[in-house]
Amino acid sequence: MSVRWAVRRAEAADAPRLAEINLTGWRTAYRGILPDAYLDSLRQEDREDKFAARLAAMTERTVTYVAANPAGEIGAYATAVGDSRPGMLGALYAALEWRGTGAGHTVHEAALAHLTTCGFSHAVVWVFEENFLSRRFYENHGWLCDQVTQTSQIADRSAVEIRYSRLLP
Repeated sequence: MSVRWAVRRAEAADAPRLAEINLTGWRTAYRGILPDAYLDSLRQEDREDKFAARLAAMTERTVTYVAANPAGEIGAYATAVGDSRPGMLGALYAALEWRGTGAGHTVHEAALAHLTTCGFSHAVVWVFEENFLSRRFYENHGWLCDQVTQTSQIADRSAVEIRYSRLLP
C-alpha cells in the first residue's frame, strides 16, 4: 500500500492516538520479552497522561514527530532526544495497521534530521535485545549494533536492552 505521509511535530491533541499506538506496540512487540500480566495491565488512560506530560515538556531540542496520512490519521511517531549526548532516538512506534507503508521510515528520517540540526553527528537508540523486528528495522536504516547493553527491571523480569548507533548525515 502506497501512502503519502506528512511529518509534523506532535501536539497535545495527539496524546490519545500516540498512547494507543504505544500501548498496542508494547503489547505486540514485547510479548514474550516482558511478562504477559504486566503487558495486559497497561492502561490507555495512563499512557495518555504520560504522553500529555511529555508533549507539554517538549523543547526545541527534544521533539516528537508524527507521520499523518492525507486524512490526518497518525500512522507512526518518533521522539528525537537532543538534550543528551550523544543525540538519541528515544522512541519509534508505528500503528499495526500502517506498518510497512513508510510511516515509521518517515518519522525516523525526521527525527534524525532534527538531531543533525541540533548539531549532533552521532546518535544512539536502545532496543530490547529480543525485539528482532525492531532490530531489523534499525539495521535496515543504517544503525549498527555496538554490543553495549543495559538491563532494565520491568515488573518481575529483567530485560536486556542493546544499543545501536549511527553517524548522522
